[in-house]
Amino acid sequence: MGKRRKWLAIIAALSTLSLVAAACGGDDDGGGATGETSEEVSGSLNISGSSTVEPITSLVGEKFLTQNPGVNFAVDGPGTSDGFELFCNGETDISDASRPIEQEELDACAANGITPIELEIGLDALSVIGNPANPVTCMTFGDLYALFGPESDGFANWSDADSLATELGGNDSFPDFALTIVAPGEESGTYGSFIDIVGTDDTAEERGVEEDLAGGLRTAGYTISADDNVIVENAAGSEGGLGFVGFAFAEQAGDTVKEFEIDGGDGCVAPSAEAVIDGTYPLGRSLYIYVSDVALEENPAVGPFVDFYLTDAGLASVEEVQYISLPDDRIAETQSAWESASAA
Repeated sequence: MGKRRKWLAIIAALSTLSLVAAACGGDDDGGGATGETSEEVSGSLNISGSSTVEPITSLVGEKFLTQNPGVNFAVDGPGTSDGFELFCNGETDISDASRPIEQEELDACAANGITPIELEIGLDALSVIGNPANPVTCMTFGDLYALFGPESDGFANWSDADSLATELGGNDSFPDFALTIVAPGEESGTYGSFIDIVGTDDTAEERGVEEDLAGGLRTAGYTISADDNVIVENAAGSEGGLGFVGFAFAEQAGDTVKEFEIDGGDGCVAPSAEAVIDGTYPLGRSLYIYVSDVALEENPAVGPFVDFYLTDAGLASVEEVQYISLPDDRIAETQSAWESASAA
C-alpha cells in the first residue's frame, strides 16, 4: 500500500477474465447490471485516496481493463486525506475514501471549480486488532480511549491503562504486555473514522483534562504506518501489539491476529458483515468513491468506468476483497445518484 502506484496492464487482469466474462455473457445492451460496454474505451484514469478502498477499486479496474485494454489505469492508496488534497487540486479523476469528505475539503474543491460526486460503494467494520496471545476479548470505548488517547502517552504496558480505563467504565485487568501500537496516521480516513466513532471523553473536563480524542490520538509510543499490512504484522508478531485496520485486512490475516469485540454501550459485538448491516457493531462505517464533475465532463474514460463500477460485476469486488456489500436499497440509491449526476 503506502505511496506505491499500481499500473494495471491487461496481463494483470487475466485472472479475473473468466469471472467477468461469465457475468457479462448474454447481455449486449451496452450497460446495465452486467457491466458490458458497447464500445471499447480508451484514455487515462488516475485514482488515489484511501488504502482501505484501494483494493476494491483496483479489482474493479482489473475487470474494466478486460473490456477496455486501451485505458491507462493508475490507482494508489496514500490515505483519504492525501487523496482529497490531490483530487481537489484537479490531479486525480476519482478519490477513494473511507470517510465522508469534510467541509474544508469541499471548500478546496470549490476553489478549483470542482464539485465532488459522492457515491457510497460498500461497508466496513473498522477492526481493532491485537495478538492472539492477548487474553482481552472485548473493549469498551473507555478502553480504547485509555489505550489510544492523549492521556496514554506515558503508558508502556497494557496494564498501565487499567486505572484510566476503570475510571471510564472499561477494563481493570489488562495484561502486563509491552504496549506496541502501530496504526494509521492523520492522513488516513481510518484514523479519522476511529476518532469520530469512538468520540470524545465526556469526563475530561471534570477530571481536569484539556484534550480528548477530538485533538488526536497519543503521540508517544504510537508508530504511524500508511501500510495496513505493516499494522497487521505488528499485531501478529508482537505479544502486546495493537492497531486498527479495515475489515478486509483483519479477515485476510486470519488466525494470526485477534479481532477484538467492541462494546459501544450495548454489549460486546465482534466485527462481521451482519453486525455492520444491522448496526450492532459500533465501529461500522461506509466506504466511498468521489468523482470529479470536471473529470466526468472532460475525460471520456471516467463515465464508462464509474458505470462499470456500479454494475453487479463491479460491486461484486467489494465482497471479493472481503469488505461488506451494501444492502440492495442503498445500492439503488448510489446508482440513482450517479445516474442523476452523470446526466446533468
